[in-house]
Amino acid sequence: MMLSINENDQARLLNTLGEANKRFQQTYPGDKTDRQPVHTVYGGANLFKADTCVKMGEVALKNLQTYAPNFVVLANVLELAGHQHLPQSLEDITTLTHKLDHLPEAERRQESAWLAYTVYNKIIHKLRTEPVEDFRIDFEDGFGNRPDAEEDATAITAAQELAKGMAQKTVSPFIGIRIKPFTEDLKHRGVRTLDLFLTTLLEATKGGLPANFVVMLPKVTIPEQVITLVRLFEILEKAHHLPAGSLKMETMVEATQIIMDEEGRNPLMRIIKASEGRCIAAHFGTYDYTASCGITARYQTMAHPVCDFAHHMTKVALGGTGIFLSDGATNVMPIGPHRGEDLTFEQQAENRAAVHNAWRTGFHHTMHSLINGFYQGWDLNPAQLPMRYAATYNFFLSSYEDAVFRLKTFVERAAISTLTKDIFDDAATGQGLLNFFLKAMNCGAIGESEALATGLTLDEIRSRSFYRILEGRRKK
Repeated sequence: MMLSINENDQARLLNTLGEANKRFQQTYPGDKTDRQPVHTVYGGANLFKADTCVKMGEVALKNLQTYAPNFVVLANVLELAGHQHLPQSLEDITTLTHKLDHLPEAERRQESAWLAYTVYNKIIHKLRTEPVEDFRIDFEDGFGNRPDAEEDATAITAAQELAKGMAQKTVSPFIGIRIKPFTEDLKHRGVRTLDLFLTTLLEATKGGLPANFVVMLPKVTIPEQVITLVRLFEILEKAHHLPAGSLKMETMVEATQIIMDEEGRNPLMRIIKASEGRCIAAHFGTYDYTASCGITARYQTMAHPVCDFAHHMTKVALGGTGIFLSDGATNVMPIGPHRGEDLTFEQQAENRAAVHNAWRTGFHHTMHSLINGFYQGWDLNPAQLPMRYAATYNFFLSSYEDAVFRLKTFVERAAISTLTKDIFDDAATGQGLLNFFLKAMNCGAIGESEALATGLTLDEIRSRSFYRILEGRRKK
């Protein structure tokens, strides 16, 4: 049968389509497979020291062990799966813990206490080895508006402390600063702090930046604010002989105008494009955003419906771009009202009740974020760290078996799409499943050996690309 479309017409049309497809792929390359920290801890610049992250881990661990001296207490407070079947007497808890400690991992997984036991012990390990994944030295809300001379001095001191921490290897694997916004009132202060901090840091380190260093620009509402920061980066890179593009930034989503502009459009993509490839993440500011919606202070919480609306609008605007998204912070601190060593029984009970209530709030907020596809959030106090990891590990571990089954089935069939357990998977879902294991490994929820249960090799997992895995297997 003769074809109606000749080769020249087909080539011309498909070449035109190919150019459009490539432009689309450049804008939407898909989710990045780089490590994304599970949180960012914000601390006032005036309080930052070279060993701040180490000290935070010590405080967090003490908080956990004081108010949850064993895994059963934590499981009961958070109502982790299987908590109803856990022993209650200290003697029985000790016996069960001893048993679980000495079981091989495969046998331990068969125990109903496995999830609670594993989450608790992984939190302790994390707080001892890498308590803070990402830290932001804050010159904005966490520092406040102070005399220029004081902020100048703090910018210099904080930069010197960061340089010291780099030398001592006590800084978090991701780190950066948050400057003041580029609003008309504060733009000069923001630029001066950025210049002072980076100049001091680079002089102290002889031109070296910390790994994964980033500058957070808050309260962004228009692309011109981002464009200005990019031009300043170029000046700083040239002045300090840094490779072009070395300085990266993040933007904040904390005003209604960044969700919808005066023309009824979502401006987030234009703001990201204004960064000329330097913006790596968009962070949600819970309390500024709810305030901009007219929500009174009492009801400004991550659980408010306006936050979910902003989250989804952000996801719709930036989905597939590779921009990391971060949720905001829980402002209920797990700190008891009574201080001191010689507390009465009643005071200790009040402290315990307050901390456990704050734990539940933080845990549920983080689980809500994770379920809605926000794998990063903010922490404001070291006492919040145990619940950040409790929720993160619970999320990944409770979904582990199902994810193993789906990814293993997908890989074995090596098809573009397949039906597993009545859930329709395609290649994008395959990358999403692979990302699940990459994220779980990055935060310590699982190890490489547990990822091997998917049927992938370590080299395939480390390739971080589901497309490359399928391509490699089809060539065999």
